[in-house]
Amino acid sequence: MIWRAQVPGRPSKRTPWRRASWCAVDLELTGLDRNNEIIAIGAVPIEEGRVVLGQARYTLVRPTIRPERAAVLVHKLRLADLQDAPALDDALALLLDALHGRAPVFHSAEVERRFIAPALARRRLRMPACADTEMIGRLWLRQRHGRAPANISLGSLARALTLPAEPPHHALGDALTTAQVFIALAGHLERSEQQTVGSLLHAEDRLSVARRFG
Repeated sequence: MIWRAQVPGRPSKRTPWRRASWCAVDLELTGLDRNNEIIAIGAVPIEEGRVVLGQARYTLVRPTIRPERAAVLVHKLRLADLQDAPALDDALALLLDALHGRAPVFHSAEVERRFIAPALARRRLRMPACADTEMIGRLWLRQRHGRAPANISLGSLARALTLPAEPPHHALGDALTTAQVFIALAGHLERSEQQTVGSLLHAEDRLSVARRFG
């Protein structure tokens, strides 16, 4: 079984972005090493270019290892706070439900995918292509200023877009900020060129081309 069988009706790459269904996702983790684990998931749907806050999902996740002290200082989630949370498999069911028919949106997708993809693989599911607001944001900044930073945080990108940001390091708050940033970026890019599901999913490729010929 693959992800596509689990999530039917995902938008085709030619679909105009506002006609597609998206879902911004954020994770909190016990740490950033590969042997660390997911401890919170936030998901905020986007329909017709608007946040659907009433369908947002949030869950803590019970880990099998103790969160690193540095991580606890960031997200404020102690092992005691997570003892009664659902196991990862149950939390993933909630995430899959939120992603049903939607293309995922992450900020710094490489980090998020590093933890979600193995968890899905254990269920014989494949991670789908996703939009990355960091890559889309860098593309927008390059088009706007002729240059872009090597990386940009979610909060910094929200400020560059003059958007209010939710308090950071809470999975639901960061998912909401990611959703708002995604909508704003797609809208800005659309002023010069129609944006589709494919153009936003492949922002990294477009950025590479812009660097090569810019």
